[in-house]
Amino acid sequence: MTQQASPPNSPPRALRWAVAGSALVMVAAGGLFYYASQLAASKRQAHMDEITVTIHPHSCEPNALSVPAGPASFRIVNRSERAVEWEILDGVLVVEERENIAPGLSQLINARLQPGDYAITCGLLSNPRGTLRVTPTAESDAQAKARPSMVAFIGPLSEFRVYLSAQGSALIQAVTALEQAIQAGDLARAQALYLPARTAYQRLAPVAQRLGELDNRINARADYFEKREQDPAFVGFHRLEYALFQQRDLTGLAPIAERLLSDVDSLKQQLLAQSLAPEQLVSLVARNQRSIAELRAGNGEEERYSHSDLNGFAANLETARKLVDLLRPLLAKPAAPLLEQIDGALGALDRQYGALRGPDGYASYDRVGAEQRKRIADQAKVLADALDGIDPALGLSGL
Repeated sequence: MTQQASPPNSPPRALRWAVAGSALVMVAAGGLFYYASQLAASKRQAHMDEITVTIHPHSCEPNALSVPAGPASFRIVNRSERAVEWEILDGVLVVEERENIAPGLSQLINARLQPGDYAITCGLLSNPRGTLRVTPTAESDAQAKARPSMVAFIGPLSEFRVYLSAQGSALIQAVTALEQAIQAGDLARAQALYLPARTAYQRLAPVAQRLGELDNRINARADYFEKREQDPAFVGFHRLEYALFQQRDLTGLAPIAERLLSDVDSLKQQLLAQSLAPEQLVSLVARNQRSIAELRAGNGEEERYSHSDLNGFAANLETARKLVDLLRPLLAKPAAPLLEQIDGALGALDRQYGALRGPDGYASYDRVGAEQRKRIADQAKVLADALDGIDPALGLSGL
């Protein structure tokens, strides 16, 4: 008798599930790839008009630009071997900037530019400057004609000028005491007096940073000089900070302290001499908070030798609160919800700093953990975003 052939064995159930699962993974992967490519394409479309500027060790490419008035995006690519900055300058005033662009990386700068001729910096402060021409458009001409009456802003602008004058005097007084301690050769006293002097500067920093060359003498970090800490052009607060807290040596520091005192005196005079448009008030303070959110809170490079970053952050917040209080009467009726949002953000950031303050002052920033730094950065961003709503609420957007 012949034996009947048995039917072929069917694949085990586990194998069938494995094959089906592989197919699903392939489909999902294909879907994710399609989604990612579409997202990348949409991002490229969104930034298709951005202008790429490449920073080389001693030059920028291109270093002469022309754009129409209005919003403009600049992609700054760092091809040098150190962190650099890029600025748009209107005379001595900084219109927009991006600091600490890491080697090999790029950052995007979005600016709203008025017609005119501007200068652009290029990495190291010793590198040659470039030019930026902003040509008028029908929209920029129409916006100039539609500018709201400035009568309502006379009070806040005048009071802010009084604030700048008082803070400028306090800065001069604090730097004078610091300079005298350095002249006397008293390291411990100079270290103690650095902190109030630096804090006094940080109350002015959002506005002082408009004055490009002067602020570079007062506030530039060693990264922006060819020989870093050893560069003769490296002066100002951070040069003193380096000597006081890193070297712990006052040798040769007296002339640098004298120059800083002269520069902060000039700073007060120039701040009071410069006209300040109402739309600049908020943008300067919002930009300052955004720099905390995007850079300063995370890397701790602001006060890398003394680790006194928190004192500066808190001083910046004082100026933001002062500005909001000056504009409060103008915002109370047309933008009450916005004002409530801003007050909430101010309070939340203040509480973040307060949690890091003890009987002897703020914690050294090198002891502040990554999670705490992130909370500060996140809350500073919330505040900056809320501040950005003020100009539209007051009819100043697009100017």
